[in-house]
Amino acid sequence: MACEHVDVLIVGAGLSGVGAACHLRRRCPEKTYALLEARDALGGTWDLFRYPGVRSDSDMFTLGYSFRPWTGPTSIADGGAIRAYIRDTAREYGVDRHIRYRHRVVRADWDSATARWTVHAHRDDTGETVRLTCGFLHVCAGYYRYDAGHTPDLPGLDRFTGRVVHPQHWPADLDHAGRRVVVIGSGATAVTLVPALAARAAHVTMLQRSPSYVLALRSRDALADTLRRRLPARAYHAVVRGKNVLVTTATYQLSRRAPGLVRRLLRRGVARRLPAGFDVDRHFSPRYDPWDQRLCIAPDGDFFAALADGRASVVTDTIDTFTAHGIRLASGEELPADVVVTATGLNLRVLGGMALRVDGVEVDPARTVAYKGMMLSGVPNLALTIGYTNASWTLKADLVAAYVCRLLRHLDRTGQQIVTPRPPPDDERVPLIDLRSGYVLRSLDALPRQGRKAPWRLHQNYLRDLLLMRHGRIDDEGVRFSRARSPERSPTRA
Repeated sequence: MACEHVDVLIVGAGLSGVGAACHLRRRCPEKTYALLEARDALGGTWDLFRYPGVRSDSDMFTLGYSFRPWTGPTSIADGGAIRAYIRDTAREYGVDRHIRYRHRVVRADWDSATARWTVHAHRDDTGETVRLTCGFLHVCAGYYRYDAGHTPDLPGLDRFTGRVVHPQHWPADLDHAGRRVVVIGSGATAVTLVPALAARAAHVTMLQRSPSYVLALRSRDALADTLRRRLPARAYHAVVRGKNVLVTTATYQLSRRAPGLVRRLLRRGVARRLPAGFDVDRHFSPRYDPWDQRLCIAPDGDFFAALADGRASVVTDTIDTFTAHGIRLASGEELPADVVVTATGLNLRVLGGMALRVDGVEVDPARTVAYKGMMLSGVPNLALTIGYTNASWTLKADLVAAYVCRLLRHLDRTGQQIVTPRPPPDDERVPLIDLRSGYVLRSLDALPRQGRKAPWRLHQNYLRDLLLMRHGRIDDEGVRFSRARSPERSPTRA
């Protein structure tokens, strides 16, 4: 079987994958590369999710790339605008010409004798399996399953005569106008869906088992609006990006150090936007501390406006059973429904679901330790992008992509071919993702671990990671550099 070779193979053509390819073009223009994308379009999350109102809960000055200014009018952008931004970036840097669509990577095999990965991908359009080899493998496939969201067991669902949909696979033919809609869930997706659906539905009810923290933010950035009239795009983008990094970092740190204070501030903000007598404590006082799970964002308070004017309501209770025409709750109340939306979360998947072998030995990601939050102990020449959970995903994705370029230049400069992360010297391990969200807790046992200290610890702090990854040593105690074992480089065995 013919086997094409590239210097760097990127898995995924979403926000992270396109960004990684652009960094490579800018910093290592001599490297050959390709992107393998399982779907038939670029954009990743922002092409997959098409539910009403889909948007980012991070500001676009940090969710956008550091090298390409966001010039849109709003700071909190909708999914279509983000998808267009990714597409235009890929086109501007010529990355779009290197994407192989409908190539789903199923396995990657590392051969130390030749210092190469052999990557096996299934072509969903033709049904064939193709092979490529590469010197470095960069996995930008995110960390959740694209083919299936999480839906818990819903008793009596087979009796329900209405329609049930999951936001991850929103049907194009669903018309909710004038219909009674129940959204099950209390996370970011539910908080986005409720006001969007309420614009046309007869009524929308958000049914939550327990509350989440919801914060109203302006969709436009006042500083950006001011500087846009006075500075070039790159200049004002950098200033606003820096300001937003500082504000987000400070908010997170305050939440961890003074959770009671932040809890009171968040409650006060909710109460100000809802009518007198609204049961704020029942519906908006979570049992956990702020930032144990991500805060939900309501741009311009749209979620609260829908509740205040009666177009939507929130019910905190558990499901007893579905009925023919709705949902009966544990309290005995029945919620009538024509459409039920299960905004009940995601299923995590490590490395896009691909299998890894190193010199013929299967790799179990759960038994590895992450190095700088981007490589796996014992796995050579492989990086994976996992963004921040307490800030914009792209802040970390940019750092990882730039660090991969640093590694590649270091290998070329020193005449080495292989970089292999080592495990930490002690046996202390902590979860890689420190959120207590359901989708994280359900999958902790399948995720890599991390150590207690750098370079095996992901700080969840952009400023600290910026110093570590942009200015820290490449050849630190966490990695070993070497050359291929055989003098002649030849194609890796299948």
